[in-house]
Amino acid sequence: MTPDGELLQRYAETRSEDAFAELVRRHVNLVYSAALRQVNGDAPLAQDVAQTVFVDLARKAARLSRRATLTGWLYTSTHFAAAKAVRTETRRRRREEQFMREPIPASEPAADWEQLRLLLDTVMHELNEPEREAILLRYFENRPFAEVGASLGLGENAARMRVDRALEKLRAGLTRRGIAASATLASVISANAVQVAPASLAATLATTSLAGAGTGTFALLKIMTATQLKLGITALAVAGTATALVIQQQTQKQLRTDNESLAQQLAQLRAENQSLSNQLTAAGNAKALPDEQMNELLELRGEVGRLRQQTNKLGQLKMKGNNVIQNPSRPNETDVDQSGETARFKMNNSKQFLLSMILFANDNEKQFPTNFDQVAPYFDSDATRTNLDNWEIVYRGSLTNIADPAATIVIRESQPWLYNGKWAKTYGFADGHSELHIEPDGHFETYEQQHIIPPTAQ
Repeated sequence: MTPDGELLQRYAETRSEDAFAELVRRHVNLVYSAALRQVNGDAPLAQDVAQTVFVDLARKAARLSRRATLTGWLYTSTHFAAAKAVRTETRRRRREEQFMREPIPASEPAADWEQLRLLLDTVMHELNEPEREAILLRYFENRPFAEVGASLGLGENAARMRVDRALEKLRAGLTRRGIAASATLASVISANAVQVAPASLAATLATTSLAGAGTGTFALLKIMTATQLKLGITALAVAGTATALVIQQQTQKQLRTDNESLAQQLAQLRAENQSLSNQLTAAGNAKALPDEQMNELLELRGEVGRLRQQTNKLGQLKMKGNNVIQNPSRPNETDVDQSGETARFKMNNSKQFLLSMILFANDNEKQFPTNFDQVAPYFDSDATRTNLDNWEIVYRGSLTNIADPAATIVIRESQPWLYNGKWAKTYGFADGHSELHIEPDGHFETYEQQHIIPPTAQ
């Protein structure tokens, strides 16, 4: 069987649709089944998640072609895409309850599987990548140990040992959540984890994924099936009719009530937006960020755009008198007392750098970068790169080795600066938050010794 990486490389180099279609056919059942569990049995939503995953695969073909097998990447990508789809669908249903669809009835699973179904994917993502890959190949794709070992670069016995260790960790994770994982756990997963996707789904995904990667949304709309178009038109017609009836029946008092409800929803949206930044701080007691929070971290990329706008606005202030201080304990007349706008500019820079470094660590087995060149692909603008000269990385180890991420500095400003008559430096911490620390005498050594891990311990 041709390795996944070779098929993906063939597509990346020659745009071979046959090679990509073979990849979709090979993995569609795994992706669809994982999505179906995580969207609580909503088959149309599971198909949307599967399409999102394969579109992303087509777009990242060149970078992912170095992988011998795509099973682990597809499974993790499905987890992220499904979580985002569920959040989006929940919010849509909450705001449009009058147009909510009836849930699709699911077939009655076995008793053990009914307990596992809702938590399996969450516990799977608590395993490290090699362990998760081993479980996927052995019990999700039901491959013999010889093939598992070949895919992982191990011998058959070594592959068997890795699978056994990973299964024990999976069983322990389920037990912690109150599910008594019996000795039949492996057979239950093998029998139920991967279901047969709809017959036409593989062909549809192969076509729409290639179109989505190549020409964008317009091409996807052109290749939608007639049935999908009819459903969309029917939904619009029903919504229009229902809206008209509601308008006719509403009184002025009801309109005022609706306006108050909309105002409350707007306030809730603003609170949700603020909570995104706070979620990274909540991970301070853990040695590593859970994958669910890493998924939220990816959504913070949108916040980077807003930070970039603020950075551009504040950039001019940074150029006014921001002299490099060679001896902070002895200020002179050329040192300029910076404003609150400059402090906000520096905090924005720190937050952008931290987001990029944590994204890098998530893609590199929790290992922080050793220099800013490694995280350059994660920057969202050239403006971010222009401010690197004033920053330095002080932690280059693994995120899993940090006992208290909320108290461990990973980046800092290389020089202090005057702020309201005192000396200040900006620091970025391993849990993703930034702090502006002030020392009246300009000596930061004691503070940094308390929060920086020595290179020998990294």
